[in-house]
Amino acid sequence: MVDSILTRLAIGLSLTLVAIPTANADITTTLDAKSNLGAWEGWGTSLAWWAATFGTRDDLADIFFTTKSTSFKGQTLPGLGLNIVRYNAGASSSNTYNGTKMAVSSKMIKSRQIEGYWLDWASSNPSSNSWKWTVDSAQRNMLWKARDRGADLFELFSNSPMWWMCKNHNPAGSDDGSSDNLQSWNYNAHAVYMATIAKYAADNWGFKFQSVNPFNEPTADWWKGPTGTQEGCHFEASTQASVIGELRKELDSRGLSSTIISASDESYYDQAVTTFNKLGSTALSKVARINVHGYQYAKGARDKLHSLASGAGKKLWQSEYGENDATGERLVSNMLLDFKWLKPTAWVYWQLLDGGGWGVIDADNDAKSLGAANQKYFVLAQFTRHVRPGMRILDAGSDYAVAAYDASAKKLVIVAVNWGSAQYLNFDLSKFSTPGVDGAVVKRWSTQIGSGSRYAEASDTKISGKRFWAKFDKNMVQTFEVANIVL
Repeated sequence: MVDSILTRLAIGLSLTLVAIPTANADITTTLDAKSNLGAWEGWGTSLAWWAATFGTRDDLADIFFTTKSTSFKGQTLPGLGLNIVRYNAGASSSNTYNGTKMAVSSKMIKSRQIEGYWLDWASSNPSSNSWKWTVDSAQRNMLWKARDRGADLFELFSNSPMWWMCKNHNPAGSDDGSSDNLQSWNYNAHAVYMATIAKYAADNWGFKFQSVNPFNEPTADWWKGPTGTQEGCHFEASTQASVIGELRKELDSRGLSSTIISASDESYYDQAVTTFNKLGSTALSKVARINVHGYQYAKGARDKLHSLASGAGKKLWQSEYGENDATGERLVSNMLLDFKWLKPTAWVYWQLLDGGGWGVIDADNDAKSLGAANQKYFVLAQFTRHVRPGMRILDAGSDYAVAAYDASAKKLVIVAVNWGSAQYLNFDLSKFSTPGVDGAVVKRWSTQIGSGSRYAEASDTKISGKRFWAKFDKNMVQTFEVANIVL
C-alpha cells in the first residue's frame, strides 16, 4: 500500500487505457483445453486496516468470506467467497520502556497504526511482560470469523518491524524514506517477532499460518517517518536476504518447518524482478513463493516476473491490489493483464472497505462509518464466486477472457469483458474432448462496468454444437458456467 494516496492517484492518472483490449464485432475465442496455467489457490484480502476497525461485524464476514447473499445497507450482496486472509503483525505501541517511546509521524492516520505484540526488548519470551497478546483484537476477531466461514489460507505479513527495532523508533519509515530503518542488530529480533506470532497462532488461535512475509513494499522510497501516514519500512535487498535467513531459522526452531516464507511484496512488477535478481541464491532457496503488488497497473514486466518465479520452481501470488476506480473498469483491465502475463495462483484485494473508490464498499475507518457497495464489488464477484480454489486455469485464447476448469464437477468457467460497442462474443469449445451437451443451458451472470446491471443471473444461453455465444453491451463483464464438459 503506497504511503501517499496522491502518489497512487498520480500513477493511475498517468496510465492510459491502451492496454485494455478492444474487441471487434462478433468475435470468437477458442479455449485451449490442453493448457494448464496452474491450480487456483484462491482470492483474498488483507485485514489491516479495515478489520482493525470493523473486525467484530458478522455481516461483513458473511459478505467477504461466504458465497451466501447478505442484506447490507438496503442492498442484497452476493458473498465474495474469499478464502485467503493476510494478517498484519502491527508495529506500534504506546508504552515507554527505559525512557524510550515510539516516535509518531506528524501525518500518521490513527486507523493505520496497528498495535504490535512485542512491547520492548527486555525479553523474547512470549509469556513475559514484554509481550501483550490482547492487543489488535478486532483484526484478530475477523481472522477467526473468516476461518469459521471457510477461509483456509492464512498469511502473516509485516508493514514494519516493531518501533523499537527501528533506527529512529518510528514505524512509519526512515527519515529519508530510501534507507533501511531496521537496526542491523535487530535483524534477528524482527525474525523472532514474526516467528513467535506464527507459533502463538498455531498454539492458541486455532489455525496455522501457511506463510510468513516479513516485508511490505521494501524497496520503495516513500516510507518516510517524519511525514508517513502508515506503517512502512525500507529494506535493501541485502538486508532482506539476511532477515529471510534469520526468519527461516526461527520458524524451524519453533517446529514450523512447514510454514513457508514468501517475499517480498514489492509495489511494482519491475521492482519485484530487480529484488528477485538481487536476493541471491541462498536467500531465494528459503523463499517458497514470490508475492507482488499490482500498483504498476497497466505497466511492468509481469511476464518476466512469471518467468523468473516459474524457472525457480516458486509459486507466484498477486498479493495486493487496489485503486480508486469504483466503476470496476481498472480492476477488470488489470486483472486480465495479471491472468494473461503474470499467471498468479492467487489474487488478493487490499482494502475491501475504504473511501474514494479504493474499497469495494465505501467506508471511513477513522470515522467508523460504512456506506454502500459500489459497482467494483459486483465486478469482483464475477470472478471470485466462480473461479474457485482447486480449479485449473486454462488459456482462454484471448486477452479479454479468463477460463477455469473444475475436473471433479466437469464444469468450465469463463469470465469475459467487452470494451467496445455492443456485440456477440463467441466461445469455441471444440478443443475439449466433450464440449458440453448440444442444446444445454449455459448459466450466465452479468455486471455493467460503471453503472447498470449488478450480477444479474440469466439462463438464456445454450450450447450450439461445440460453441456458444452471448450478447455483451459495451463495458460489460459476464461469467459463464458450462456443465458436463471434459478436457
